[in-house]
Amino acid sequence: MYGVVTRNADEVDMDPFDLGFFEVKDVTGRAAAPLPNAVNMVSCFGDNAAAGENADLVPVNERGEPANRDRKYFDWAYVCPTHPEYRAGLLEIVEDCAAVNRDVRLDDVGFPREGYCRCERCRERFAGSDHEEWADWRAAVISEFVAEAADRIPGRTLLTLYPDPYPGHLRARAGLDIDALADHVDEFVVPVYDLDYGTTYWLESIARGFRSRLGGDYDVHGAPPETPFSIELYAVNVDVDNLIHATEVAETYAKDVLFGYDASNAAAALRRKAADAREGKVHRPE
Repeated sequence: MYGVVTRNADEVDMDPFDLGFFEVKDVTGRAAAPLPNAVNMVSCFGDNAAAGENADLVPVNERGEPANRDRKYFDWAYVCPTHPEYRAGLLEIVEDCAAVNRDVRLDDVGFPREGYCRCERCRERFAGSDHEEWADWRAAVISEFVAEAADRIPGRTLLTLYPDPYPGHLRARAGLDIDALADHVDEFVVPVYDLDYGTTYWLESIARGFRSRLGGDYDVHGAPPETPFSIELYAVNVDVDNLIHATEVAETYAKDVLFGYDASNAAAALRRKAADAREGKVHRPE
């Protein structure tokens, strides 16, 4: 199936998409009311507005450097996953979403990257935990949050993953233990964004890597992953022919293909792809 990821309520039912994903809370901190006709998305620990209003929310590394846009490698500001009030607020948003649509997608889950967070609260919690390794404690923090969120979602719980299927990388980077998370998640979503998609060998490598990492066979005709995953493509100003080719690669490995933030361009690509498929059929008399 094909889906659209959007901030515009009128696009979630747009043809020719089968699925609509609506951002209820995005990384800017912008909030919107959840929709009954969409899978509502919640940016969990990415929040420019909250981080800008309260510096105490922002994770820091050992040097005290905050995980915000002052660091050249962060596109948005983060909130520490152990902050109790913020975390409670997130769970309330998840409940609000689940009240109008049973399926919810959790976005931007995890610690910012390696080295975060070393705030006083995190140091104290690690010291008081049963974990000897910092990485193990971080993974437990994130898995616990996802479990609490999933308990509030009566339908399908979807979780966005950073596009790195190499074993151990997501756990080391963000505290995302795929094996532990799979106990609480019904589907993973992997955004694989490019501004052009002029070449797609790297897209195939990432897609095939996730198929294998999640328990499926390398051979696309073999066993599917134990936990299904979808691939999200970037659609803004991407050449239609290139987007069609990227779609063909992605759908070979993923359950569904989603298109981010340009519904009209994505719809044009899907319509042309469907037309090309019809023109390529040969009809013979029985």
